[in-house]
Parts: sequence; structure tokens; C-alpha cells
Amino acid sequence: MSDQLPHPPKAVIFDWDNTLVDSWGTIQAALNMTFDDFGLETWTLEQTKQRVARSMRDSFPILFGEDRWEQAKDSFYGHFQSIHLETLMPLAGAHDLLCALRDNGTYIGVVSNKNGDFLRKEADHLGWTPFFGRIVGATDAAKDKPAPDPVHMAMGDSSAPQYENLWFVGDSVVDIQCARNVGATAILIGDEITGHGDTQNSATLSPDWHFADCGALVGVVKGFSKVL
Repeated sequence: MSDQLPHPPKAVIFDWDNTLVDSWGTIQAALNMTFDDFGLETWTLEQTKQRVARSMRDSFPILFGEDRWEQAKDSFYGHFQSIHLETLMPLAGAHDLLCALRDNGTYIGVVSNKNGDFLRKEADHLGWTPFFGRIVGATDAAKDKPAPDPVHMAMGDSSAPQYENLWFVGDSVVDIQCARNVGATAILIGDEITGHGDTQNSATLSPDWHFADCGALVGVVKGFSKVL
């Protein structure tokens, strides 16, 4: 990880959960209700943080079996839909960061492994939809993150110049993998890299830059406006 600060981005793609919004408690609660439905052992919050990163279509067949994962998906969605908006909380500095990037004229998109309909409802609920060119969730593209497909979808059809300095900002190993797969600068938000339990080569992955929270990155972005 470089000691120098990153160059001003032409475009920034954000992960959503626990990058811009605090949703670990909601995810854990909906998962554990689903595990209860299927007679499986529930997860602690720490286990949830380490095991949740990939999309449902990639992870649920492993958790619930090929013959039951779609039934488990319906159960999870039902539980999640009942609680996600009322428990949704922006992370500290997230709104200020989005404002600073917008004010710099930076293109902003979202790529998440959350269900796309839930994702867009949450952005609407927060009043954040106008910040983003495109909001791409699980199954919206041919493959989910860390594949490059959803990033290409989020960037749009006429965005080649923006790839020259593209940031991918997230909190997990999968986000770093996705950044590597599209040649983006990998920026980690948070105290630690989550999702270690979901990949075999996490030890070889580290971000290009690491910031404690969105607020720490705001100062860097606002500094760009003085030289742009």
C-alpha cells in the first residue's frame, strides 16, 4: 500500500453495505431468521462480517444446498424486506463524501452484491439516488462481484476515459478482488477487511489505500478540488 495519496479519480464505484451504510445488524438478523427457518446454527456478528461478501446466488447454494437455496433465498428476502428500511443508517461521513465527489464532477456508481431492488429502494429512502449514474445489484449483470461485469454496467457504455483513473471503494476482500479485475484503484473503508472466510487467497490481497471511514476520505477528495 502506497504512502502517497491517490490521484484524483475520474470515476468512483462504491460498494454499498458497510461502505456507505451500516447494515451488518440487519444482515445478521435476516440471516439468522433464515437459519432458524431451516434448522441451522445461527451466526454471531463477527462470523457474519467474515462470511458475507459474495452474492446470494454464489453463497446460498453452499450454505443451504443446491436443492434448498432458492427456498432459503425467498425466506431471507422476506425477513430482510420487513426490517431493512427501518434499520438503515448512513455511515459517518458518507453523505459528505458523495457531495464532495459530486462537486468535483466525478462520476459515481454503486456495485453491490445486495439484491438490486432492495439496493435501489435504500438509495431512494436516503435521498441518495441522484448522486449515482447507475446502481447495480446482484443478478443485474451476467455475473456478480468480484467479476467485472457489474462494474462495466455501472460505468455505462461511453465511459472509456473514466477507466483511466477509476476507484473502487469497499470494505471486503471481494471489493479488492473486483477492483483488481477491472484495473481500478482499490480503496478500503473501515477498520478491517471483511469477507476473509469467503475467499481462499485473501492473504495475498491488500488495498492500495486504506481509510478509517468515509470522513477520512472526504478531506482527500476536497483537497483535489483545489488542483482540479
